[in-house]
Amino acid sequence: MSEERGSDAVVIGAGVIGLAVARALARSGREVIVLEGEKAIGTHTSSRNSEVIHAGIYYPAGSWKARLCVAGRRALYAYAAEQGIAHQKLGKLIVATSDAEVASLDQYLAKAHANGVEGMSWLDAAQARDLEPEVRCVRALWSNETGIVDAHGVMAAFRREAEARGATVVLRSPVVAARVEDGGLTVEVGGVEPASIRCSVLVNAAGLWAQAVARAIAGLPSSAIPPCHYAKGHYFTLAGRSPFRHLVYPVAVTGGLGVHVTLDLAGAARFGPDVDWVDGVDYAFDESRQPQFEEAIRRYWPGLPAGGLRPGYTGVRPKLGPASSGAQDFVIQGPREHGVPGLVNLFGIESPGLTASLALADEVLGRLG
Repeated sequence: MSEERGSDAVVIGAGVIGLAVARALARSGREVIVLEGEKAIGTHTSSRNSEVIHAGIYYPAGSWKARLCVAGRRALYAYAAEQGIAHQKLGKLIVATSDAEVASLDQYLAKAHANGVEGMSWLDAAQARDLEPEVRCVRALWSNETGIVDAHGVMAAFRREAEARGATVVLRSPVVAARVEDGGLTVEVGGVEPASIRCSVLVNAAGLWAQAVARAIAGLPSSAIPPCHYAKGHYFTLAGRSPFRHLVYPVAVTGGLGVHVTLDLAGAARFGPDVDWVDGVDYAFDESRQPQFEEAIRRYWPGLPAGGLRPGYTGVRPKLGPASSGAQDFVIQGPREHGVPGLVNLFGIESPGLTASLALADEVLGRLG
């Protein structure tokens, strides 16, 4: 027989968003339980990404991604400094490798200005070469505010703060069902120690499985649940010492920002992600994609040595539309949208979710009153 217990708030998912929300809820004085189906925190989208702190350049003005990225980026730099989380504000070049691509840079700059992004400037080919001698381009945009951060360090800090305020993170505890009841919700938890948890607040931050969790909530209108699609990305690493000191991005492609150069906190270079639309969550690495990576990379780094790439890792992004649908915004769905008191669903939280995490958590808190 399952254990029955109660809590002010339940958060489903212990990725960077779920943990940020748990921290915000705990700081507001609520008793919080975080339910995570895996054996560790942040094992999916939160740890299978570029660990970039984004400036807020690419997103339409007024969108959730634009607003939460800019606010979240400012908050995350301050939080990382305060908590001693490893991070570096390296800056980023977005490069046009042909005259035809310069128009895309114009569009990025206009979006950046509309979104209130600081530290943007034009570079000609010589100025770009001064910053990154190995990069070939005709023009570039410089983003001074882009950086990198230890994503696991961020999640550990969120968890530490939440637990210090009384929150409980429960691993290996998948949510199998939930139901809307008078005065609250009840969550059914599976795993080794099944339980029923009664709560007044439920936040669905299940990432890749947010739609599946939503479909398991009896009393939530099915019309409130958007479709779910998956975009898989591969990352290759560079064998040997990196020639780069900053992040280097090409013009974006459908579904992502193109095969770009990011650096880890030790200075090693990795390239990715590409975009492969898939039917489910599968992290198998396809080494046959290497020639496509080499071709994409050599457009802006002709000096990539033969055999210089090594298989790295893969990640999967939750998308709200197929490849043909164009970019989709975050969906932050509260009682006003679906009619269920105390319930917030978070759908399509992909990049720049890590950057936006603190601001997104504040938005969730605001939806709950």
